[in-house]
This record gives sequence, C-alpha cells and structure tokens, in this order.
Amino acid sequence: MAGRLLEGGQVRAARVRATLDEVELGDHVCWRMDPAASLLTDVRAFVADGALYGDKIVVVGGHGDTFHVSREGVPSSSVVLDRSETAGADSVLAAVRREARTAEREGFRSVRVLAERRPITAHDGVEELLDQELRLDQFASESGAIVVCALRPAQWDGTTLEHVTGVHPHEVGTRAVHPAFRMFSTGADTWSVDGVIDAEGAPAFSAALRAAVLRAPMLRLCFDALELIDAAGMRALVDTVRRIPDHRVLVEGANDTVRLCWELAGYAGADLRVVMSA
Repeated sequence: MAGRLLEGGQVRAARVRATLDEVELGDHVCWRMDPAASLLTDVRAFVADGALYGDKIVVVGGHGDTFHVSREGVPSSSVVLDRSETAGADSVLAAVRREARTAEREGFRSVRVLAERRPITAHDGVEELLDQELRLDQFASESGAIVVCALRPAQWDGTTLEHVTGVHPHEVGTRAVHPAFRMFSTGADTWSVDGVIDAEGAPAFSAALRAAVLRAPMLRLCFDALELIDAAGMRALVDTVRRIPDHRVLVEGANDTVRLCWELAGYAGADLRVVMSA
C-alpha cells in the first residue's frame, strides 16, 4: 500500500497488524477489544517487548470499572496515569508528551502508550475525541512512539466508533473491521487520506477534516493512497473548509480519476480555499 516518506526515510502507511507483537515505532493502532478482554492480560508480549527493546510503558486511564490495570501488572519503570490526570481535551497528549520527555532523559528508546478510550458524552464529544486522536497520531508520527488505543465496541454507538477508527492508520487483528477511509499524520500540518470516501463515509471524513483544519490555517491533504472520492465526499471536503473562515486546504497526489471528478464537479478554480494540485 502506498505511503508517505517521512524524515529519516521512514514510510508511514495504513496497515493491519495481526497482533500487537507486530507493531512498530510510529504506529498509532486501533485495537477493538473482545468484550471479556483485560487490557494488560492481552498485551503481555507487547509489554515484554517494551522491556526487550528499551521502551517505557505508559498506561493511560488508570483504575476503573472496565480498565483492569494494577501497578503490579506492568514493569516497575512504567507509568500508570489515572483518569483524573487525563480528563481534559489537551490533558491526554500533554501527559503522554511529558512522559515521553522523561523517558528520553532516562535513556529509553521510546514510549509504548496503552490507552483504553471511552466515549465522551458531551454534545461535542465526537469532535473532542477526533481532536485527541489526531494529536496522538501526530505525536506518534513525529516522535516514533507506539500508541495503542483500545476500544470496547459495546460501549460505543456505531457512528462514533466509525469516526474514531478512521483516524487511526493502523489496526490490530486479522478480523479487524476496516474503516472505509483512514486519515493520518505524515508531517507538520500534513495528513494522508487512504481508502474510499463515498456518501456513507463522507460524514466521518468531514468530522475528521474539521478537527484537523481547526488546528492549522493551511493544511495539506495527501491523496496518494485514496482510491475514490465521490460527489458526497468532495462536497464534504469543500463545505467543511468553507465553514471555517481564513483556513485553506491544499490537496496533493490525487490520481487521474479523482482529479477528473473534481473538475467535472466544477470545483477546480471555484474556491481558492480548497485547491487540488496537478
């Protein structure tokens, strides 16, 4: 599958990992847990590999009714962050970045983040979740950290789950449910879009795009690995950007079919806030 060349020659692309044992530096993984799964019971090898490769384990979420983690279940050098430490929109990333800086000073290769994600019930909860996940993805891409987000599907409504999984470039399991598209970080204010954006996936794409655009006045979308975007997807792209004043999007790498559809739909040159390069 196509990917983008990052600094140091690393290629970041959407991938499926059969197990957590196969994750690599820079991965941001969506793991749909089985109903009876216990986070650390099911990731013993992942934790053990952290010790083998010199990575520090950071568990986000701490103690709770569905988050069965005891401090005895992780190596002594690991950090377990309670939910009270990661309650706000910015606090998850702030806490993870803090632990990453500490790990670097302590001589660790990187951090391995385990986070059980739960829905946010506020009216703007989906947007906040997407913002958090996009920030975590950019952190993983830039720092080389491994971030595993564990989700229990029974706790989520289907639409929100689709929105959140779509902003993870990597997923775990041979039977994992693949999102129609993925949007993930491949550089500063640069996001690759992979898969298909049709009428069904347009709302999720619009939500992810809005969360990304709000954080950057000029955003680059890389369509190298995008197979198809239909009229609903193109309309979602244009309308989302138009609703946010003084922000622009540059689309790069679109294939001939996508560029032709864009022109036939009348978007080429119609609005300089969304430009599809040749």
